[in-house]
Amino acid sequence: MIAPLSKKNSSVLPNPKNFGQVLIGFGATVILTSLVVTGAIIGLRQGGFLEGYELEAYDSLIRSSPESGPDERLVVVEITQDDIRKQNEFPIWDDTLARLLQRLEEYQPRAIGIDIGRDVPIGEGRDKLQKVLKENDNIIAACILSSVDEPGTSAAPGVPPERIGFADLPQDIDAKIRRTALVSIPAESKVPIVKPHLCNYVSDDNQIPSFAFSLALLYLQGDGIEPEQTEEGYIKLGPALFKPLEEDSGGYFSTGATDYQIMIDYRSAEKAVQLVTLSDVLEKKVDPALLRNRIVLVGYTASTVNDDFPTPYSAGKQARVEMPGVIIHAQIVSQILSTVWNNRPLIWYWPQWSEMLWIFGWSVVGGTLAWKIRRPWIFIPVAGVAIAILYNASYQVFLRGGWIPLVPPGLGLVVTAGSVLLIDRYAQAVYQGVKKLLRIDITIDQTEKAKQVAEITESETFLELQQKAAELRNRKKNLDSLDTLPSTSKTLEEKPANQEPELITSSDPEDYLQGLQQRGRRMRKKPDDELSE
Repeated sequence: MIAPLSKKNSSVLPNPKNFGQVLIGFGATVILTSLVVTGAIIGLRQGGFLEGYELEAYDSLIRSSPESGPDERLVVVEITQDDIRKQNEFPIWDDTLARLLQRLEEYQPRAIGIDIGRDVPIGEGRDKLQKVLKENDNIIAACILSSVDEPGTSAAPGVPPERIGFADLPQDIDAKIRRTALVSIPAESKVPIVKPHLCNYVSDDNQIPSFAFSLALLYLQGDGIEPEQTEEGYIKLGPALFKPLEEDSGGYFSTGATDYQIMIDYRSAEKAVQLVTLSDVLEKKVDPALLRNRIVLVGYTASTVNDDFPTPYSAGKQARVEMPGVIIHAQIVSQILSTVWNNRPLIWYWPQWSEMLWIFGWSVVGGTLAWKIRRPWIFIPVAGVAIAILYNASYQVFLRGGWIPLVPPGLGLVVTAGSVLLIDRYAQAVYQGVKKLLRIDITIDQTEKAKQVAEITESETFLELQQKAAELRNRKKNLDSLDTLPSTSKTLEEKPANQEPELITSSDPEDYLQGLQQRGRRMRKKPDDELSE
C-alpha cells in the first residue's frame, strides 16, 4: 500500500531538479530581460524622451474622468463678441468696466476678480474706475509678472498691493496649461523697464500670490480660514495641505518650476462655472441671488481677443479646443475651495523608487506572458487584456487623485514580451543549428567509416582471401560428395595437420567477407545520398 502511494505522490509533487531548472530558466530569461528593459526605459525617462507621451496619457485620463459640473460658488461675467458689438468698444472702456463693477457690488458678492489688462487708460472713465477700485476692498486685479523677455504688466490703477495677483499661467512644452503657480516672484527682464510696478520688482521678499489664489484666500477669509506655513514650508489652508510640485513630479522630466506650483484638477471642459454676459449684468437681467456671496470673475471669452489657451481637453493640433483664461482661473479657484471644504485631493504622485518598481513589475508581467504563452493567437489577446488592466489601474488611481506612470510600464510590458519572444526564437534557432551541425558530423563519421571498409574490401589482400575462400568451398563440396565411401574419412584423417580442417569444413570466412564488402558499399553509398539531399 505504501509503495503505490509514494509512487502516486511522486507524480503529483514537482521534481525539485526540474523545478530548479524551470526557475533558473525563468530568472535568466524573464527577470534578466525585465531588468534590462526597465533600466533602458528609466534611462529614456530621465533623458526626457518620454515626457510628451506621459503628458498625453495624463490628458487622456483627464478627458476620461467624469466631470464635476459647475461650481455654484463661482460665476464668470464673460465679455463676448456680442458684448463688444453692443458696446461698440474694444477693448472695453474704463467707464464701462467701472459701471460693471458698481452693478456687481450691488449684488454683494464675496469677491470680484478682474482678469482684464488695465495698465493704461482705455477710452473714457479712468478716474471713475480708479475710484471704484479704491472704495471696494473685495476686488482683486490681475497683473503680468516680468520675465526674461517681458517687462510685465501692472494691475488696474488704485488697487493696493495686497489685492493684486498675477495672471500668468505656466505652459508645458506643448503650450498646454496643466499647472498653476500659487505664489511666485518676478524674474529679472532683459527688456528695459519703463514703468516700475509691483509685478516687475525683482526681490526674494516680493512674493506675489496668483490671481486665482488671491480670490480663493479672500473667499476663505469669510469662513475664518487664513493661510499658514508648515515647518517644511508648505502652504496650509484649514485642513488642506498644498504640497508644491517637484522637478520630476509624475510624468515630468523637468517642470522648470522655480515657484510654488500644483497640478490643475479641471472640473469640466465646458461647464465648470456658471456664465453671465456683460450686457446681462448691465441691463439687470441677472438674478441677484446668483451673485450674492459668490466669487465673480470678469474676463474676455470672445475668440477675437486671443486670450484662449490649450488644455488637456485640447485633443491634438488639428482640432484644438482652447479655453479662455478667465475660465481656467475659475477652475483653479474651484479646485482650491474644493480641496479645503470638499476633501477633494490634490493630484499626487509616487516617489521615484516606487515608479521604478511599478515599471519593473509590469515588465515582468509582459515577460512572463511571453515565456508561458508561445502561440501568437493566444498571446496577443492576453497581452491586450494585460494592457487594459494597466490602464484601468492607472485610471482608478487617477480618480482618487493619483498620477502614476502609464506609458513607461506599458512600454516595459510590450518591449519585455517582445524581447523574451525574440530570445526564445533565437535560442530555438541556435539549438536547431547546433543539432544540424552534429548531424553533419555524424554523417561525416559514417562516410569515413564506409570509405575505410570499401578500401579494405577492394584491396588485393581481401580479394586473395575471397578467392581462397571460394577454393575452400569447392573442395568442401567435393569432399561432401565422397562422404558415402569408407575410405573417405580415413583419407581425411591421414591428412597432414597443416591443411587446417576447420577452414576446409566451414564456409563462414567467405560469407563474412562478402557480407562485409556489401555492407561497406551500402554504407558508402547511403551517406553520399544524404549529403546530396
